[in-house]
Amino acid sequence: MRFRDRQQAGAALAERLLVRREEGALPDPVVLALPRGGVVVAAEVARTLDAPLDVLVARKIGAPFQTELGVGAIAGEDEPFFDERALDRLGLSKAALEPIVEQERDELHRREQLYRKGRAIPELTGHTAVVVDDGVATGVTALAALRSVRRHDPGRVTLAVPVCSPEAALLVREEADEVVCLHEPVAFMAVGLWYEEFDQVTDDEVLDVLHGLS
Repeated sequence: MRFRDRQQAGAALAERLLVRREEGALPDPVVLALPRGGVVVAAEVARTLDAPLDVLVARKIGAPFQTELGVGAIAGEDEPFFDERALDRLGLSKAALEPIVEQERDELHRREQLYRKGRAIPELTGHTAVVVDDGVATGVTALAALRSVRRHDPGRVTLAVPVCSPEAALLVREEADEVVCLHEPVAFMAVGLWYEEFDQVTDDEVLDVLHGLS
């Protein structure tokens, strides 16, 4: 299974979530997108569910020698989450990653200010927080986001993605009440491989989506 683009993936994901809502698994949903790519997917979900859309900014902490390899993540003002097994395997220490954490924290704050304009996260008490991204590779960013959402006392937390690695799915299922993933390829490799079009989403595109659904 490959998706044409994020819009098509979002539409397919939305249909699956609509079924889950009809089954009673998504009461009073609030859709929270992980920017940037997750915003495009989440827009389709929010439209189909007729639910509010907002962003939840989380940042991956990449290995110094391979930035795309996530060994940890941050969300909100929470302490960083680290994949301890990955650190041990790669011979990395948390102290050595502090400069990267600070860089990612600065970028997180920049994006929060740009996208949220000082607004607080939506009220989640009693709602189902539906956290959406365009895919999950290692699961560290999604896990940090889910833990951050839990602090806002939602009734349920659902992670919804078009594609995820089986290993990541196992990791995030420890934190979410439900994980909805359309495709769990064994030979995962990278999120972008499961899309025919996977261009980088810009800040302006994120703002356009949020403005269009506000």
